[in-house]
Amino acid sequence: MRRISLIFMLLAACGIAVAKPVADAAAPLVLKPTADQADAAIWAMRFLSRFHYKPVPLDDAMSEKIFDGFLDSLDGDHLFFTQADIDAFSNARDKLDDAIFERDLSAPFAIFSVYQKRVAERLAYSRELLAKPFDFSKDESYQYDRAKAPWAKDSAELDDLWRKRVKNDWLRLKLANKAPKDIRETLDKRYTNYMDRVRQLNSEDVFQTFMNAYATAIEPHTNYLSPRASENFDIAMRLSLEGIGAVLQRLDEYTAIREIIPGGPAALSGKLSPGDRILGVGQGANGPIVDVIGWRLDDVVDKIRGAKGTVVRLEVLPEAAGPDGKHEMLTLTRNKVSVEEQAAKKSIIDVKHGDATRRVGVITLPTFYQDFDARRRGDENYKSATRDVERLLGELRSEKVDGVIVDLRNNGGGSLDEATDLTGLFIDKGPVVQIRDASGRVEEKSDRRAGAAWTGPLAVLVNRASASASEIFAAAIQDYGRGVIIGEPTFGKGTVQNLLNMDDMARNEKPTYGDLKMTVQQFFRINGGSTQLRGVTPEISFPLTVASDEFGESSYDNALPWTSISKADYKPVADLKPVIPMLVARHEARTAKDPEWKNFVEEIADAKRIRAEKTISLNEQVRIKERDEQEARRKAREALAGDAFPKQDPAAKTRADTLKDSGKPPMDGTQDVVAAAPVVTLEDDGLQPDERSIAKDLAREEKRKARPDIVLNEAAQVLSDEIDLIRSDTKLAARILPHESAANVD
Repeated sequence: MRRISLIFMLLAACGIAVAKPVADAAAPLVLKPTADQADAAIWAMRFLSRFHYKPVPLDDAMSEKIFDGFLDSLDGDHLFFTQADIDAFSNARDKLDDAIFERDLSAPFAIFSVYQKRVAERLAYSRELLAKPFDFSKDESYQYDRAKAPWAKDSAELDDLWRKRVKNDWLRLKLANKAPKDIRETLDKRYTNYMDRVRQLNSEDVFQTFMNAYATAIEPHTNYLSPRASENFDIAMRLSLEGIGAVLQRLDEYTAIREIIPGGPAALSGKLSPGDRILGVGQGANGPIVDVIGWRLDDVVDKIRGAKGTVVRLEVLPEAAGPDGKHEMLTLTRNKVSVEEQAAKKSIIDVKHGDATRRVGVITLPTFYQDFDARRRGDENYKSATRDVERLLGELRSEKVDGVIVDLRNNGGGSLDEATDLTGLFIDKGPVVQIRDASGRVEEKSDRRAGAAWTGPLAVLVNRASASASEIFAAAIQDYGRGVIIGEPTFGKGTVQNLLNMDDMARNEKPTYGDLKMTVQQFFRINGGSTQLRGVTPEISFPLTVASDEFGESSYDNALPWTSISKADYKPVADLKPVIPMLVARHEARTAKDPEWKNFVEEIADAKRIRAEKTISLNEQVRIKERDEQEARRKAREALAGDAFPKQDPAAKTRADTLKDSGKPPMDGTQDVVAAAPVVTLEDDGLQPDERSIAKDLAREEKRKARPDIVLNEAAQVLSDEIDLIRSDTKLAARILPHESAANVD
């Protein structure tokens, strides 16, 4: 089950970095539920038990699922609670339904209080271990994947587990050539920060985690969003906010600038740079400066964001200055800022085929975004994925591309309307998707606009993380015969969620209760089938980077089943069947002798082997041998491939990444882990992201981005093959292209 939200804040809210003596550690504040939260739980129960696509009563059986989900969110790797703790909690197992009905949420908060205590005990013990030497010649191992491990029977067993955990942290830094003194300081600061993050959690965090345990117990894609989380969701959909235009992150005890967004107030000022640290924030031209050192990241963000046209003042310690360096004061006027990183983008790949060069346009779409509020207000310039893609297609036409790839890798979905409208850019008119509600009523979403923005050769590139709206689009393109689908089978999410604002329902004047992202419908392909569980199967299959039981809809134990309905009244615009075998044959022949592709396939095999391992040796010589062997394999592949590697996808997992993740506190808010192509691992420096200088971290990221994208390049080769085939055979072109496009084939 996904772990959601409570320590989504932990990832963002790094605590004070100055190590404190264990004896001086203050006891965490005991958190209690509020009356508003009790009311919010009742409102959520009313909607979830009556209006969900698969309504489930809140009863003892559901209580047990909520109980298990809540514990999984708190301690999914079984690192803090003992079996005795679980036994002590068991009285609440079948009573959490009563807790909601009776507006008494003390039980989950009491469990969280024990969690806080156990975290403090474990981290205090870990810091004490740093004073003692480790024996790295012993043959013992550390189990870093404990999701299915039994609870420790007592504190002694946890002590041994954490001894190995700390030993592994030390060994990673030692293998990165860090001196013992530096290792001790780094780890002491790390463990102190973890405890500070837990102390910074508030009642809203605990409540959101509890309510998400309830929501996801019904179905995987139903969530509860606190008022703050709801605001961030809105920003992600509209790709804009009102603020200064800077991406922030934690860096030790500071909030630091990670990135400056072009065109925003911070960029236009020319006075902020990546690595600069924000020490204080003041409102207006004369408001007092509030010290924000050690604050949670989201609390600092709340101080800096604000209405367009208002003034915010920042006290800044420049990146190049030491802790005692000169502070600078900066006054900025907030404005609307576009978050273009997630907007559609275009590029062109030139593919050589003998003496000919085919120009393949690429539209990269990270999400199906839309500014819903602006559209409701009648704003003619509202932000829209379809509008942006249509503009980019026009630019690609003017640049004389021969074919277009829509790259939907790692696109987890978004607006259903955008998926429908985007499909309309590639067909004339007709149904795109069928939607069935809980009553069984089926309606069609159709493209009603005549004409298409692109009628030439088309491919859609997908991977396992292409989900929801991405699957609607890919399925419609496939059912119409409009383009060839390339890549991996998609996620398999065939459900529709609506965002329900409970404050609107309760007529609250200010955000109090939060939102429900609730599954209310299931969508079906126009051929009558469903993407639920099965996803969209490509015509040109690339190597699977992750197993279906590891990631995707089929990995959830409470996913809705696959089913089908009658097909819609539609007519395919083309027939790709004649060309697919030829494209497959050319792809297989080309990649069989392509050293870069062979390297890619071997990287996948390495990644699968690493994911299958749950333990790692704590013997230094064994680790050195493993590292050297892996490095030798990497260099051999690199030499064979001519220094070409797959481009890293943001959430790709390697063993080093897994070990880094295991060094985070539990409840880290890990949401859907993106299935991604395996990558060549950058040298493991043993550090967490917030322990590395931003400049070095950005350099590592640039190094990853610089690697060629072998998957995209091969997709361009496949589409280029199609272009060659149809240009040499007009009868074939007439079958596999829309009529108006085939008539214009050279």
